[in-house]
Formats: sequence, C-alpha cells, structure tokens
Amino acid sequence: MLNSILLLFGNLGTTELIIIVVIILLLFGGRKIPELMKGIGKGVRSFKEGMDEVKDEVEKPIKDAVNDDEKKDSETKSDGK
Repeated sequence: MLNSILLLFGNLGTTELIIIVVIILLLFGGRKIPELMKGIGKGVRSFKEGMDEVKDEVEKPIKDAVNDDEKKDSETKSDGK
C-alpha cells in the first residue's frame, strides 16, 4: 500500500505532502474528508465493477467460440471412428 502511494506521488518530499494535506484540510474541512473518501471509494468500486463487466463481455464470445470448436472437433472424431 505504501509503495503504491509513493509511486503515485513520485519524488514528492515530506514537506510537499504536508502542504498538500493542509490545503486539502483547508478546502474541505475535517468533517468533509471522511465523506470525500467514502465517495472516492464508491467511485473506485464502481469503476472496477464496470471493468469486470467489460472484461466479461470481451471474453464471453471467445470462450463460446472455443467451446464450439471443441464440440465440432469431438463430433468429427466420433464420426470418424
């Protein structure tokens, strides 16, 4: 988790991170930050669900085609015997 956060911020030092946190606190206030984080979490979850749906839509025709080919191959082998 910490590594991904460090990669996200790149070469920002401690001072820059503190300044960013203070600015966020000034803009949103202490009470709004949990609500903001909850909204961000819901957005990320929704995005991941959408990505999974797209992945399923892309993979389903491929799986169906592979299954059809396997059925045809097994029918051809059984007819030849």
